[in-house]
Order: sequence, then structure tokens, then C-alpha cells
Amino acid sequence: MKLVGAPSPVIRPSRLRIACVPSATERAQASHAELAASHAFVPPEESDAILALGGDGHMLHVLHRYLPLGRPIFGMNCGTVGFLTNTYRPGDLLERFEAATAFELHPLSLKATTADGVVAEAKAFNEVTLVRHTGQSANVRVSVDGLERIAKFVGDGLIVSTPAGSTAYNLSAHGPIIPLGSNLLALTPVSPFRPRRWKGALLPDTAAIDLENLDPGKRPLSATADVKEIFDVVSLSVRVETSAAVTLLFDPGHSLQDRIAAEQFSS
Repeated sequence: MKLVGAPSPVIRPSRLRIACVPSATERAQASHAELAASHAFVPPEESDAILALGGDGHMLHVLHRYLPLGRPIFGMNCGTVGFLTNTYRPGDLLERFEAATAFELHPLSLKATTADGVVAEAKAFNEVTLVRHTGQSANVRVSVDGLERIAKFVGDGLIVSTPAGSTAYNLSAHGPIIPLGSNLLALTPVSPFRPRRWKGALLPDTAAIDLENLDPGKRPLSATADVKEIFDVVSLSVRVETSAAVTLLFDPGHSLQDRIAAEQFSS
């Protein structure tokens, strides 16, 4: 994840073609109607940039859906937390696009093999999780770059988090907040039982992380990559996909980098 400056290519506000993608909530739909009264939105495929109206969950859906288009995405919060979005303000939309700071985010790439032999793939901009699917603890072998690091992890599960996702599920599981641009991933345990004192690990974002279910017949596990869930996982591989990226746009002084830094000092 790196700061990349202004959207590329830079387009004068008067010529900027914007697509607007609202969530299905009443608030987002009302905001879309308000903005559409003064802006001529175009379909995403014809746009120079995309405006997403909703909360963080909607932003993740938009990032995944329009990743192949390569358009910069500016979110405005019509949800609850809005960590990945900007404040909703309808009056100066074109100027905000022109002045926005851009961050390039690379997703995690997940490859999972299930109990019936199916290989499933997915991407995650926030995190990949592998957690127990029944009342019994997960038993997982943890390997990094081909080296076994934990022969048998016992607990509720494990999280692999990007810096962008480190303040979400990772933080609630007592994982570290990771600054953007640090080139790190967090490997965080969820309710660990063994090793009892293991608090997780910070890994370079070049790391290849492999997780193996040691007892798939008795202790089924499910994997989640942002919005996609995979059941009955036997093995899971996670890497940063450097060949794919999405550009997020933020108001100056209100960037994702600023908010992640502030979270480190919040109570």
C-alpha cells in the first residue's frame, strides 16, 4: 500500500466523468438523488473515477466489483463508521476529486482447498480469516515462506491483515495497527489456547503464509476474504497480489493514512 499522489491520469474537474455507485440503504439512495440533481453521472465503464456512497462494507463491495476497471474510487460515508470513506458533502464534489490524495492498495490473494478437493480463490483488501465452524477449537499448522512456525495452533482461528484492514477485525482481536506504507502484514490469533502466550506476528508483505487444518474431519474451518466465505477448508495460502491494485481517493487531511495513525493514540 503506497501513497501515489493525485489520480492518474489527472483530469480537469470540468471534464471529469464520474460514476456514482450507492448502496441500497435509504440514506445512500437519498444522497445519490441529491447529487444526481447537479451532476451528470455516467456508467462505471465510461467513467474516469467512481464515487461510492455507503459505509465500509459497501466500499469493499465496490473495490472488488470494479477492480478490473482500474478507476480511482472516492467514497462518501452514508453508513456508520466510514473508515474507508470521506465525509458526505454534496456541494464541491468536482473540486474534491481534483484535490484528493490517492492511495494504491494491493489485495491479499487467497487460495483455499476444501474437503471435497475444490480449489477456491478470492481477494481481500482488509483481511483473510480462517476460523472454526463448529463449537470445537481449530487445530492449524502455520508456515511462513515454506518454514513451519507453529506445528499446532489451537484456538478460534487466525487473521491475516493488511494495513488498511488492521483497524478492523484484526484490532478487535488485539492485533497491531499497521501504518500504510510499512510493507507489513499482521498474522493475528483469535482466542488462542496454544501457544498460550503467542500474540501473533508482523510479517513482510512479501511473505507466503500457509495454514493447514490438522483435523478437517472433526474440526471444520471456514475462510473469509473480505466479503467471500469458503467452507470446509483443508488448506489455505495467502499472498499479497502485487499485480492487482485499486486507488482510493481521500480529502486532504482526512486520508486513510491519517486515520490509521490517529487510531494508534485513541483510547
